[in-house]
Amino acid sequence: MNLLSILAEKGLITAEDVAAIQTQARESKATVESILEERGIKSDKVLEVLSKHYNVPARTLTMEPIGRAVLEFIPEESARHYRFVPIAQEGGVLEVGIVDPDNIEALDALQFISGRVGVPYKLFLISTGDFNKVIKEYENLKDDVDVALSEFEGAAASEEKQKLVDVGEGSKDAVIKPDAPVTKIVATVLRYAVEGGASDIHIEPTPEKTRVRFRMDGKLHTSLELPAKVHQAVVARIKILAQLRLDEKRKPQDGRFSANVEDRRIDFRVSTFPTQYGEKVVMRILDRSKSMADLESIGFSDADLATVKEILKRPYGIILISGPTGSGKSTTLFGMLSAIDRETENVVSLEDPVEYEIAGVAQSQVKPEIGYTFASGLRSILRQDPNVIMVGEIRDKETAQLAIQAALTGHLVFSTIHTNTAAGVISRLVDMGVDPYLIAPTLIAAIGQRLVRRLCPGSGVAVPISESVRVNLDKQFADLPKEFRSKIPEFKEVYEAHPGPDCPNGTRGRLAVFEILRMDKDIEHVVLTTPVEEKVYAAARAKGMLTLREDAIIKALDGKIPFDEVNGLGGAVVEEEAPIETVSEEVEESKPEEIL
Repeated sequence: MNLLSILAEKGLITAEDVAAIQTQARESKATVESILEERGIKSDKVLEVLSKHYNVPARTLTMEPIGRAVLEFIPEESARHYRFVPIAQEGGVLEVGIVDPDNIEALDALQFISGRVGVPYKLFLISTGDFNKVIKEYENLKDDVDVALSEFEGAAASEEKQKLVDVGEGSKDAVIKPDAPVTKIVATVLRYAVEGGASDIHIEPTPEKTRVRFRMDGKLHTSLELPAKVHQAVVARIKILAQLRLDEKRKPQDGRFSANVEDRRIDFRVSTFPTQYGEKVVMRILDRSKSMADLESIGFSDADLATVKEILKRPYGIILISGPTGSGKSTTLFGMLSAIDRETENVVSLEDPVEYEIAGVAQSQVKPEIGYTFASGLRSILRQDPNVIMVGEIRDKETAQLAIQAALTGHLVFSTIHTNTAAGVISRLVDMGVDPYLIAPTLIAAIGQRLVRRLCPGSGVAVPISESVRVNLDKQFADLPKEFRSKIPEFKEVYEAHPGPDCPNGTRGRLAVFEILRMDKDIEHVVLTTPVEEKVYAAARAKGMLTLREDAIIKALDGKIPFDEVNGLGGAVVEEEAPIETVSEEVEESKPEEIL
């Protein structure tokens, strides 16, 4: 029984309507579903009727992509032929959407595929529109690049004498046609990276191939492999976009360019690095259209948020954010700046580069190649009558001393510094040549941070904490004074990532974890007498400072992040003899590691 017959049987349309719709579909080549929509019969109503008729649960798909790992369970050819598609993997069970559950041939094929991949399936009824959406996901990055590569091969064969790209020694200009295949390759990679929400693109040469990797939620995933012979052309194209020297392959270069992707202004920060097999290119993706994160959404706990808001009220001094590259320091800085009254205060920033535009802030980009450094820029800023100064990074002794002097002369200064811990900020400043007697009165707080994966809402699965894990957690907090230890949640259960229909990976995006060292008289005394990291940490610990690892533990107890993120923050591994079982191996393998 076809769709129209079922609808007629249920009284949604008449027999005359059936004939008319069939005629219209045949003459206009429109789909039956679209004709029904024109007649006021919505797709969700049709889906509801069919679900009851076939006794198959209906599923309406969200806008979130299915993910390549799930799509790989069913080949594209089979999906198109039998009109069924994989839509999710839940608890080791493959969820399959089908348009016609009455198709015996399709059900037999699905049974065969399920046995071959070794994964049971559960059937759901989906609309034709949702089926077509999933089919489009099969048309991925690799397909697009393969087309460009075939064009590249053809162009290379027909233009042996006139190469598309000339990057030989001494060449000043590269000749790339606007429609050249290499241009399409680069454009496709950039588009898919942006659409997939990647933060960085890595293009890495090897003897046999060029590997393209996207960084998603802090993890690098191989998304594409290109023939080694196109590497030079791809690098040359990116260099042209970033206005870098084509003939310089012996030393690193830095640049940037902008592009419009889906009506969004996207900035790409480019870095080249010479390797044994050619230049490696890394591009940081900066989406100007994204709104700046506020302090409430960054990841501060209620107590830490209150502390940050309090220190932001200080009229002068210096606040330093520490952490490695890619730990979210700039986001935290901008979140703090957004909380400052920029109407009554003169806020000036020095950045390299200007990543996000903030209304009411005079932002300036340093250019070391012309002598405009953080140090020289900071001298100029002091003549701009500033109230608040943001320095992108303290990299050397001169910048550190100038920032300290600015704080001493009545300015509120924000900056970042590369250290592993908040307590390590003080010893790092001392190593740079800043006198301890200057650090003690000027440093307001040192904030260490890292980024961890964030659980999708409703995707976390509570796991009871075993006795052995509880013992390890007790050891973690053993040196915390009792008055602060009593505020830590009980060690009853933690949360682990669990894939869901709307979140195939169980996690989406990242959340910051923090440790905040706030200066007081006792810590100032330590800085003036023995400014070493161990002593500073002990003094801060006595005041209740929590470490990065402990903040992550609390967030895992609260269901905000997966518990396994804790072990990525240093310290002893928190696990049992048999690790906490959370997600099956099949689910782990289903993570959409490639953006295609």
